[in-house]
Amino acid sequence: MVSKLMQVMALVLVLIFGFFIGISKAQLSVGFYTETCPDAESIVGATVRDAALSNPNIPAVLLRLHFHDCYVEGCDGSILIDNDPDAEKHAFGHQGVGGYEVIEIAKEKLESQCPGVVSCADIVALAARDAVALANGPAYQVPTGRRDGRVSNISLAADMPDVRDSIQQLKSKFLDRGLSEKDLVLLSAAHTIGTTACFFMTDRLYNFFPGGGSDPSISPEFLPELKAKCPQDGDVNVRLPMDQGSGETFDKKILENIRGGFAVLQSDASLMEDEATTSVIDSYFGPLNSQFGPSFEEDFVNSMVKMGQIGVETGSDGEIRRVCGAFN
Repeated sequence: MVSKLMQVMALVLVLIFGFFIGISKAQLSVGFYTETCPDAESIVGATVRDAALSNPNIPAVLLRLHFHDCYVEGCDGSILIDNDPDAEKHAFGHQGVGGYEVIEIAKEKLESQCPGVVSCADIVALAARDAVALANGPAYQVPTGRRDGRVSNISLAADMPDVRDSIQQLKSKFLDRGLSEKDLVLLSAAHTIGTTACFFMTDRLYNFFPGGGSDPSISPEFLPELKAKCPQDGDVNVRLPMDQGSGETFDKKILENIRGGFAVLQSDASLMEDEATTSVIDSYFGPLNSQFGPSFEEDFVNSMVKMGQIGVETGSDGEIRRVCGAFN
């Protein structure tokens, strides 16, 4: 009898816990600002479009900013804090991340219209969504209602995915954030737009083995081109598209390049070293894919939305910053 009672009580506790978890997730919703700041999403969109007019690389920059924010401590705007030398944005793994000024401009406009309402974390997520659309990618809805975190420390960004990580390391890091092998492929496919620096190519082109040499997974057809753009002992700040032949347009060409040995980044190339990630890539190709296969665009959106819900603060947690670069 006692055992039965304990089982019933355990079941009730599980149901109560699940109920509260459901409430927490429900606080992130599409159209969260419809009543409190109805023009929020259009203000962010207009700011992103204006920024892209003066800098065509802005879509890729904002997409990367969203990933880097979400990966460390969740999607809470912690990467935006810049009034502390130990703030997260100064981490080695965040080098080259930009777009902060676009977020601040959007925040300033929103504060003038709806003070203390729209979080910086939501601005980052919305800006990434608008960036994808500007690059001819899919338009999609973003659940909002995130609040800004109160912690930003360089030490918390020590485990960022790195271009030199093995496929097993990448899978493990993504799994730790609740992201699958499929998410790893699709979020890596965000490299369909944007550029990288020769700094990230040096080891792959010239020191892949202890005694030197290039990554053998690079197509012999592509290797001379990469070396010409990033010569040994050359300027490591020179930039090149991460998606050969399609660096400014959102499409699945990046996956085609990865399959054929034309990946620019070592981490992208490593996706073909694992059965599970290779299978995901292959699923988007083939003679019947357009009719019966999965949609790359739809799957990318699903992974973006999933990533955008990592570790979010909602309800009374966190804060709504007045400026994105500093805690209140």
